[in-house]
Amino acid sequence: QVQLAESGGGLVQAGGSLRLACAASGSISRIVSMGWYRQAPGKQRELVATITGERSTNYADSVKGRFTISRDNAKNTVYLQMNSLQSEDTAVYYCSGDIVSTTSRRYVLSGPGTQVTVSS
Repeated sequence: QVQLAESGGGLVQAGGSLRLACAASGSISRIVSMGWYRQAPGKQRELVATITGERSTNYADSVKGRFTISRDNAKNTVYLQMNSLQSEDTAVYYCSGDIVSTTSRRYVLSGPGTQVTVSS
């Protein structure tokens, strides 16, 4: 079984920074990709950023130049460095993973989410 656990959310003033972390645990053979999505109140969940096993990245236009996704393969952990935060970035941030287990089972899953609140 594979699980994801996020950390690093919180309250920050506009213009500030936060770093989110997401650790994958369990019987992991290979991580195909991991990423971050977010959902603001009254809005649909949207992509923030993704990173593949080869470290190819993709960002939403709204966060390009402000957010950076990275991963530590040894720790099965992905990070989201968020700079120049704006009130529009307030949302619950969910980690996602496309992960193959040691039994060759493929998991596509999300973590429970972490709240990010940006005060103006």
